[in-house]
Amino acid sequence: MRRGRFAPSPTGPLHFGSLVAALGSYLNVRAQQGQWLVRMEDLDPPREEPGAADQILRVLDALGFEWDGDVVYQSQRYDLYHDAIRDLTAKGLTYYCTCSRQDISRAGLPGIEGNRYPGTCRTAAHRNLDASTRLVTDDIPIIFTDLLQGQQSQRLQSDVGDFVILRRDGFMAYQIAVVVDDTDQGITEVVRGSDLLDSTPRQIYLQRLLDLATPHYLHLPVAVDGQGNKLSKQTGAPAIDIRNGPKVIFEALAFLGQCPPAELSGAKPAELLEWGKQHWNAAMIPPLKSIPFGA
Repeated sequence: MRRGRFAPSPTGPLHFGSLVAALGSYLNVRAQQGQWLVRMEDLDPPREEPGAADQILRVLDALGFEWDGDVVYQSQRYDLYHDAIRDLTAKGLTYYCTCSRQDISRAGLPGIEGNRYPGTCRTAAHRNLDASTRLVTDDIPIIFTDLLQGQQSQRLQSDVGDFVILRRDGFMAYQIAVVVDDTDQGITEVVRGSDLLDSTPRQIYLQRLLDLATPHYLHLPVAVDGQGNKLSKQTGAPAIDIRNGPKVIFEALAFLGQCPPAELSGAKPAELLEWGKQHWNAAMIPPLKSIPFGA
């Protein structure tokens, strides 16, 4: 059975950009009679907003989204992540790192997400005293085909460098947690925003090191404002008002290229979602990384 998921971070209320990811993942798997899970990626308490997780779930429910099984919270799954890190460590693939962001910046090595890590601590043999844990990478190309964005290729050592899997403050890093959870939950397809496209090779690399299956990936265009900034809490994206539920779902369907008929513009959310399931066509999604919305 096909199984997809929506995995928001509870750093604020649900907005249009996150609704697009929820809708795309929901319709893509429901159109295949598959299951849709919800997982809270609550790995970064300093950035999280109290009550945001519950608010996101209330909005999804009010908009007619139906998920399978219980909601999973990453903050309750640290034992699984530590098991994976122990496995990687036993294979000689991790090391402790005491470098600060300033140290990495001073090294000045360009990468796809700014300065990449220069490998300073790879052979330093630090003990676990106020240190993060990094994963050893190599330069063998990670090549995969995204179902919307096409073929992708990345050399981790040259493009990213050895990356953190356990933060210095003790919080788990996103890359290791998402890989462990997707496997544990039996996820067969990952439909999410294109802002995570560059993270995918790191996740495929981890899957290979841990002998885990790789799901299919489809990275949707993200909604951006008039200045090209991704809609987010930081850029002032307004929270979804459930009183405007039909309007925002209709707009999200149109954003994803599904061309809902005008007569459905005032339909109830459940009716719009049902239409979406019956008429979903991933080939109609614009093969772009971003699309302006509300500009």
